[in-house]
Amino acid sequence: QVQLVESGGGLVQAGGSLRLSCAASGRTVSRYSMGWFRQAPGKERDFVAAISWSGGNTYYAHSVKGRFTISRDNAKSTVYLQMNSLQPEDTAVYYCAADPSYYTVPLNSGSYRHWGQGTQVTVSS
Repeated sequence: QVQLVESGGGLVQAGGSLRLSCAASGRTVSRYSMGWFRQAPGKERDFVAAISWSGGNTYYAHSVKGRFTISRDNAKSTVYLQMNSLQPEDTAVYYCAADPSYYTVPLNSGSYRHWGQGTQVTVSS
């Protein structure tokens, strides 16, 4: 089993930045696809960003492209989400997810096997 723990969330003013971390333990995730999703109150869980096991391929939701950057450090078993130019619309609980996808990177939440507990990100105007 893979255990994922997110951290780095908090309260930030519009235009500010946050860096989320997702620390993995248990079964190695070095060759897992990793993704970030977010869910605002009363809304469904939406795709934010994903990265291949090698880190060579990244994908972003249109709403965050150019502002967010996903990266991973397999030596540290950690995935990051650097969030810049944050806006109130980014307010949500952010979840880290992992899936043993070898040749593809899932962009839908239903394809991910393992999930973290989530970390709250609140952006004030």
